[in-house]
Parts: sequence; structure tokens; C-alpha cells
Amino acid sequence: MAGILVTNSEGTPGVGRTAEMLAAGAGGLDAIEAGIRLVEADTSIRTVGRGGWPNLLGEVELDAAMIDGNTFRSGAVGALKGFLHPITIARQVLEQLPHEMLVGEGAARFAREIGAATSDNLIPDSERVWREWFAANVSEEDREKWPDVPLADLCQQAIDPEKGMDTTVFLSLDEQAEIMAGVSTSGWAWKYPGRLGDSPIIGAGCYADSRFGAAACTGAGEMTIRAGTSRAIVLYMKMGLSLEKAVDEAIDDLRQLRGGLIQRVTIHAIDKTGAHRVVAVNATEQLTYWLWREGDDAPHAEPVELVAL
Repeated sequence: MAGILVTNSEGTPGVGRTAEMLAAGAGGLDAIEAGIRLVEADTSIRTVGRGGWPNLLGEVELDAAMIDGNTFRSGAVGALKGFLHPITIARQVLEQLPHEMLVGEGAARFAREIGAATSDNLIPDSERVWREWFAANVSEEDREKWPDVPLADLCQQAIDPEKGMDTTVFLSLDEQAEIMAGVSTSGWAWKYPGRLGDSPIIGAGCYADSRFGAAACTGAGEMTIRAGTSRAIVLYMKMGLSLEKAVDEAIDDLRQLRGGLIQRVTIHAIDKTGAHRVVAVNATEQLTYWLWREGDDAPHAEPVELVAL
């Protein structure tokens, strides 16, 4: 067994910090939280934290989650507005509350209680792009009544500026042989207000079990919610499948989906031996991810395996 860290390209601002901490003997939750905080604060990453794309109303709503693979305790927040580091708030849900998830105003109330850093997450460029979308897609009649208008049709017609709808995901196996996972996202641009993707839903967006492995997903979260993808991968490993075959089974589960949003999903998975696999399902371009193994001087980028449904 050798320590390992896997994160997607959105993790670029924080992967080095997390790898340094793991190399120095830090626990996975601490190292993952530190790395994701750097991603959340970096406005060049447009799908996570400050600088993330807004919903249909022009509001940035953030989701995040962490899970401890030793205890299965998790902390998650969803549809959170006005705070810089949802990953830290999710960690404190795990540490301080008997609950596993808080959303909306309840999550914001808890964030205020713990003194979490506040932030106006709608940066000028995101607001500019949203206003351009608004001018091009909202009728003059609806503009006069905004925001008290039906949004369902607008949600159906929305086009994500980056189309990737990506989360940042971090999976770690540390020197104590403990497996942890953390995810953070601003979700789908122009989403219906209050939409939760897979990220804050434990078992869909991420899952970890130190006895077997961990998985996390990015892309069209609606698909991995329906298939319970992250939990399924770990469960397939528990049933005796190799990491390779467990991921194949989860991809086959996605093949059974009919209707709804069917787009790209990228699966990230590790097992207790330090093996890993990253697969993009229905990707239209080559993607990369970051890999660090115990003994490496620094993380390095690797190409994602591409699979079509």
C-alpha cells in the first residue's frame, strides 16, 4: 500500500498543497480541506467557489461535501450563498452536528454560527456573462416582472458557458491507510434555484470506505444521483470486484439511464492498495487529472480514459 491523491483538473490550485500535507503525514480530511479551500478562492476556476457561474436568478449557490472512510461520517452543504469556503462548512457539519447535510438558509445560519468567511461570489465577469444571457433569453414581458416569472422553460433552454459542469474532487489514501474524499462545486450554470447536483449527496457525488476504496464524480450530477455511482463503485469492490471491474459496472449502470439529462460524467476512483482509475463517459474532448503517489516530488497530470455509453 502506498499513499495516493487523485483530483481532476479543477483541483489545480490546491493539489500541490494537499500532496505536500499528505507527504508530511497529515490526515486525509485535513489535507483535502486545505487543498479545496485554495480551489474555492481561485477565481480562474469557474465551476467552484468564488467565481462560479450563477443560477437563473444570477445568484451563486455552492455545494460541498466530505466523507471519512473510517466512520462513514459525512458533512455536506447545498445551495449555500454568500460564503467563501463551503468545504470548511461541510467539514464542520461532520465535526459538530448530528446531521449529515444542511441546505439553503439552514446551511447559511450554521455558517454564521461558526464564523465562516463570507464572500460575494458573483465576480464581475460572471455577472457580465449572466446579464448577456438574460438579455438574449428572457422576454421583455418577463423582464418587467422579474424575478416573479416561471423559470422551468428557461432552465430547459440554458446552456452552460463551460458545458463541463465540473466539480473539484479530491480522493486520498494517507500513510495511516485511511481513505477520505472531498468535493466542492458551484453546480450547473443557469440552474434552477435550489438545484442540488450530486456533490452534496453522499453516495452519488462521492463515497469512501477505508476497507475498500473511494470514488467521486464530476459532470452531469443528475446522472450519478440516479445511479448512486460513487457508492456503487465502492460496493462493487466490497463484493470482490477489482477496481477496474467495479468502475466498468458503474459505467454499465449509467448505460441503463433513460430520459433526463444524459451528458458527460467523469469517474475518479481509488482502492485500498493505492491503485486508481479515472474515466470520462461521453466526453467530447480529451481531459486530464492530477495524480500524486507517495514518494513523488510533485503531482503530475495524466490523460483521462475515454468511454462512450
